[in-house]
Amino acid sequence: MCKRFIGREQELKSLEEAYAKNSFQMCVLYGRRRVGKTALINEFIKNKEHIFFTAIKGSLGRNIELLSECVTEFFYPDVPGLMFTDFKAILNTITQRIGDKKLIFVIDELPYLAGSDESLLSLLQSEIDRNWLNKNIFLILSGSSISFMIDEVLSAKSPIYGRRTMQIDLKPFDYIKAADFVPDYTPEEKAICYGVTGGIAKYLSMFNPDKSLDDNIVDLYFTPSGFLYEEPHNLLVQEFRNAPVYGDVISAIANGANKAVEIKDKTGLEAASVHNVLSHLTETRIIERSLCITEESNKKKVQYILSDGMFSFWYRFIPRAIPQIEIDNGKKYYQSFVKPKMHEYMGSIFETMCRYYLLLNSFSDLSPCMITEVGKWFGTDPQKREQTDIDVVGLDKEEGKAVIGECKFKNETMDKSVLDVLISRDGLLDKKYSVVSYYLFSLSGFSDWLVKNAEEMNTKLISLNEMY
Repeated sequence: MCKRFIGREQELKSLEEAYAKNSFQMCVLYGRRRVGKTALINEFIKNKEHIFFTAIKGSLGRNIELLSECVTEFFYPDVPGLMFTDFKAILNTITQRIGDKKLIFVIDELPYLAGSDESLLSLLQSEIDRNWLNKNIFLILSGSSISFMIDEVLSAKSPIYGRRTMQIDLKPFDYIKAADFVPDYTPEEKAICYGVTGGIAKYLSMFNPDKSLDDNIVDLYFTPSGFLYEEPHNLLVQEFRNAPVYGDVISAIANGANKAVEIKDKTGLEAASVHNVLSHLTETRIIERSLCITEESNKKKVQYILSDGMFSFWYRFIPRAIPQIEIDNGKKYYQSFVKPKMHEYMGSIFETMCRYYLLLNSFSDLSPCMITEVGKWFGTDPQKREQTDIDVVGLDKEEGKAVIGECKFKNETMDKSVLDVLISRDGLLDKKYSVVSYYLFSLSGFSDWLVKNAEEMNTKLISLNEMY
């Protein structure tokens, strides 16, 4: 297992810069479960004076009791059994005891604590305004309920609005950073590892770099004791009261329904219920609304896609495998029915990787224009009168320029026919954009013709190896 702390250099740098200031600091840290918030905080507070409290999904009284233990252990280690009865007394004690010393005070999973009593954030605001603004306290408020952290902590209606000095929206690792967890894997294996974990830190940390990719996937997904075998169910139960309904909607999306009406037909839910579930799943970042990049104001051009790789992989392959997994045939099932479809599964994930690569390199000397936005185009080809898409679109909105690309995660070299199709689609974009270059992304390389003629055809050939 990978135990070393990986990545988050920018976030750690920002925290350290804030810590170096001799003044009150308040960081609001949020992101989906398992993304690495607690690990980041633990890495930051190492060798620093701190009180670290993690709230639980329980009563207010139990949370106050646990927080009281953390505070008394820090300030009164030689006085066993000392307890505080309320949140205000705890805050007052921190104020009185800290003096001029520097202290990091962490409340992890804040929604479990503050969600049980609306007055807690007001009490915190009062203590900050009356006393902590003149103290050397670094307050870190962290939470996995993204909607709570945005609506109740960061929004203008929050009692502590305006007190934060920084915020960190902790996202999953991109495909490049995710590869650091399995440094000895091939680029193809690194990409698949990213594809089945979604770049979530907890899942990546469970990949044993000394084991093969296949063995890791089997251990995590296709064994009854595997950590990811029941993970979607566990997360949905934590987030939603009617978890099976949310699972049905996710399953529909994972199996090809990407419009609200299609999801309604597949699940049998009422339209209002579908929109409600989609809204909540978007808030938790399990799914996302995908808009046609050049028609973002067109509400009819909306697709719902799974943005979480773990959910995507699980709902694509695990439900049908459960009977075999339960009788310990998971490995055979994976080898026979999942592994042969892995390249097909990776298709949309590879597109996401390619769009990120294009954006990451948009200001390099190799980029034909200053790409400030990337996405996908989808809609009707008026000449062929059929639905089609363009995998990768990069826009330079200032100059009205665009680049378009095609992605293939297959065990075959990309040939001229792919470029011909791509060129035929460049007229599908909004007329205010002129296509200045073509991009081809391939797992398995390119034909001799493409290699020989790419420059003349104003085409850039990007292999998976180059993307890493």
